[in-house]
Amino acid sequence: MEVAYSSVLGQPHLSHLPQRPPIHLGFQDLSYSVPDGKSSKLILRGLNGEFRSGQLTAILGPSGAGKSTLLNILAGYRVSGSTGLISTNGEPRNLRLFRKLSRYIMQEDLLQPLITVQEAMEMAADLKLGGGIKKAEKKIIVKEIIQLLRLNKARNTSSERLSGGERKRLSIALELVNNPPVVFLDEPTTGLDDVASSTCVSLLKRVARGGRTVVCSLHTPSARLFAMFDHVYVVAGGRCAYQGSSAGVVPFLNELALPCPRTYNPADFIIEVSSGEYGSHVDKMVTAVDNGRLQKWRQYALEEECQEMEIEQLNTDVVENHVYKYESSTWQQFYVLLKRMILQTARNRDYLWLRVGLHLFLGGIVAALFSEMGNDASKTLFNFGFCYACIIAMLYTTMMPILLAYPTEVLLVKREYFNRWYGLKPYYLALVVSRTPVTMFFSLMYLGIVYPLTSQPLELNRILMFMTICILTALISESMGTLISSTLSVVNSMFVGPVISVPLMLLSVYGIGDGDVQPPMLWRLARACSFMRYGLEGLVAAVYGPPRADLPCPEHVVYCEYKNVRYFVKLMGMSGVSFWYDFSVLLFILFCMNIGAYYLLRQRLSPNYAFKTIKLIGRFVKTKLKV
Repeated sequence: MEVAYSSVLGQPHLSHLPQRPPIHLGFQDLSYSVPDGKSSKLILRGLNGEFRSGQLTAILGPSGAGKSTLLNILAGYRVSGSTGLISTNGEPRNLRLFRKLSRYIMQEDLLQPLITVQEAMEMAADLKLGGGIKKAEKKIIVKEIIQLLRLNKARNTSSERLSGGERKRLSIALELVNNPPVVFLDEPTTGLDDVASSTCVSLLKRVARGGRTVVCSLHTPSARLFAMFDHVYVVAGGRCAYQGSSAGVVPFLNELALPCPRTYNPADFIIEVSSGEYGSHVDKMVTAVDNGRLQKWRQYALEEECQEMEIEQLNTDVVENHVYKYESSTWQQFYVLLKRMILQTARNRDYLWLRVGLHLFLGGIVAALFSEMGNDASKTLFNFGFCYACIIAMLYTTMMPILLAYPTEVLLVKREYFNRWYGLKPYYLALVVSRTPVTMFFSLMYLGIVYPLTSQPLELNRILMFMTICILTALISESMGTLISSTLSVVNSMFVGPVISVPLMLLSVYGIGDGDVQPPMLWRLARACSFMRYGLEGLVAAVYGPPRADLPCPEHVVYCEYKNVRYFVKLMGMSGVSFWYDFSVLLFILFCMNIGAYYLLRQRLSPNYAFKTIKLIGRFVKTKLKV
């Protein structure tokens, strides 16, 4: 590979990164509107501009001016509602291709927990570079980026223990692994002190000097930070109030009879002018720059820059060759993601010990409540309650942790998926595979306590059937938790999950005690939708299914009504149940639940037209209800 040289240091850096073509990003007459009741609200108003390779660009503006919206649209993070032309290297932008070439680092530093800096970088390299680069070269790439972003001292530190500046630098480092030609950053200095902000911006400038287009949105940079930027784009009321170098701000304002005080920060001053603190000058500023079109005071800077960098324009075919050459395969992505998930699970010891304690406690309570009832004819009805308690335990102990934790993980997945770290299929497959052994282990821990202590039949086939049904119920509950939390927030998930569980529990015991008398068709169909019903039937079939002799009646009891298991099963309305039928239905429900969870997760990350239409109809109905 060719060696890339830094114009700042004069020394080679990032020498083993895959070479990418430079991308000049331009936009003309860019507008964006959002629905506002019966009408629409215009956020961006015919913006024009150009962000060039090798430059560090800052998008500034007062609060509500539209700078974050502009960044989202340029990054392709928000598409619907925008009009105008966005171009790359003078050609209309191919959004699908551009998303592969660009990376978006959001304001909140979402990092995978329980992973060190070194491990996060190595996994990012495996995901983004695939098998096209040897392992030794990947290590060099990781080492060079860690050195470039000054993360050497923190390389063995877990992500949740990093400082604010280190978290921000790691977020940037992870996106540099495959050398994206365009990098967008939303408020990269938010939450950092002046020293950390200065370090972050200076490193971004070094990244830009490597031939990348780096665009940041900023709120109020200090004078020192402001001077570091090569290019400044000021947004005021959805229009461009200035576009040019940071050093050109003061001369520009002087020409408009708006002199900046000598001791004043030019960034603060132009933002204050744009917000109307010194009168209505926005229209004058917008007219002076023709809403962002190229102006005379910028021509000399661009000509000088082009001569210095000598960046060639590359056509789309060449760009595509650069994009596809280093992608990892589906199985490579699956392997890396599975490795990461297993590592995170093993290191989350507090959570694991909490689950161990919970299952031991719950197992002890259930075993004490139903002690030695399994082989007691006088307690047959209570033993049926034990089967029901096991189904409920499998439901809540697996679903509730997912409802609490997965909405946060979805935000991480959204960032990584948008920046094209991996596909959704290998991710979801790795998620299911990594969870299943843990769920099985804790289910067996619970069953290992309650099954013998409640005197259930110690026959191998019955034990295996009982455990299989419980594990399947637990896996379905876990998948249901994923389905719910893949589209909802933590608060809404914790509300919806238990609420949905109540009718499932009620339907599972509907008709119990009526013998073989079938309920009305509507209720039969509703009961058939409850996976807990099949789980309960499966446990009854495992414990009381033929061939099983009559249960012994204790000597101190005069009469045991339910000692005949066949009579008892018939009274429960389960005389026709089959273990293999219930087992097959539970497997089918597990498959459907995972397909549903995968579909909803995909729609949240990249909704199709049908899903967008449903959301638009919902928004329309909500608007009508407000009116």
